[in-house]
Amino acid sequence: MSFFPKIAFQYEVEEYLTKVFRNNELITALGTQEAENKYQSLLSHLSHPPAFTTVRVNTHLASVKHVKKLLFEEIQKQFKGLHVPVLEHPKLQDILLIPVIGPRRDLKKHASEVIIGAQCGYAVLRGAHVYVPGIVSTSRFVKAGDLVSVYSDIEGKCKRGAKEFDGVKVFLGNGISELSRSEIFNSSGPLKGLGIRMIEPVYLSPSFDNVLPSHLFLQVCFHILDPQPGEKILDMCAAPGGKTTHLATLMHDQGEVIAMDKTANKVKKIKQNAELLQLNCIKAFCYDGTKALSVEKREDKQEGPPFLPESFDRILLDAPCSGMGQRPNMAYSSTLKEVTSYQPLQRKLFTVAVKLLKPGGVLVYSTCTITLSENEEQVAWALKTFPCLHLHPQ
Repeated sequence: MSFFPKIAFQYEVEEYLTKVFRNNELITALGTQEAENKYQSLLSHLSHPPAFTTVRVNTHLASVKHVKKLLFEEIQKQFKGLHVPVLEHPKLQDILLIPVIGPRRDLKKHASEVIIGAQCGYAVLRGAHVYVPGIVSTSRFVKAGDLVSVYSDIEGKCKRGAKEFDGVKVFLGNGISELSRSEIFNSSGPLKGLGIRMIEPVYLSPSFDNVLPSHLFLQVCFHILDPQPGEKILDMCAAPGGKTTHLATLMHDQGEVIAMDKTANKVKKIKQNAELLQLNCIKAFCYDGTKALSVEKREDKQEGPPFLPESFDRILLDAPCSGMGQRPNMAYSSTLKEVTSYQPLQRKLFTVAVKLLKPGGVLVYSTCTITLSENEEQVAWALKTFPCLHLHPQ
């Protein structure tokens, strides 16, 4: 897998990761060459989209079979007759998988170029069109209706409004410009709206912009928590609500799911998603999870945090993390100080979670990163610090 360059890190972060993934335990278990191969393969995979787009069906409103049919019809419209299957997950009954086609190596590159920012580029690789705020530069004479080749400025070095760019850029595919260069860069108002309609992306992945919004959710899957109807569940870092709504759906909307996040706008989004998916057992609160444990007796009618010890049957701690596992990503910009800042916060949240969990309850800890310090080391620390915990296989 070498269509795109491997993910690039700041020097100090790369040095840190190299030491982590070439540690003595790994080398002893795998051998020096195999450990190195696995590390290099990881770096390459991180810069490419995953092989499947994974969506969760809101089974509270519709059956998987019905939504699968609707989604298949939508994808055929988007891909103009190209047959792309919608697959049911072999083990997880509410999950649908759409194969991502690519990389398509035979696409012709056009003389007119559009350079977009890295974050916009990653969205394009997952099926999005290019919206005006993501455009950094265009060729000199780009007009509405022109065929253009779209490139990502993965290092963030292209100057806004430039007429050409010779720096590091990655080809993402071809599209049709909806606006002229002057309309994109000479507008006096805020930039918004569709800029480039992608017609030949390097990776063919469906767009989910307003596609079956009450029936589908793009997200990771939390069957592992196994919430049961009637239980009291805590989602400690819940925004924007994908995890929360999945838990409520798995419980058949029976019981209580408490969702917390310390940012008010994100809590608003949780409530909007719960309403959109017609789930009534969710209660969302703007609160810092590290302070969610009550040291004093609560009033009987108090619904929200802080909570008394041993209040929850199951707790999901999808912790804030360095985010290195999010794909695709060709250039990770965080410093080593930022990367290593998450472990103490995760441990604060973990400590509160353990105290809020009922005896015999289930705690799931998860991140979307690859560092051992935020994953394996945290598990080892937790088992040593809290003898009441027992590790269960996924």
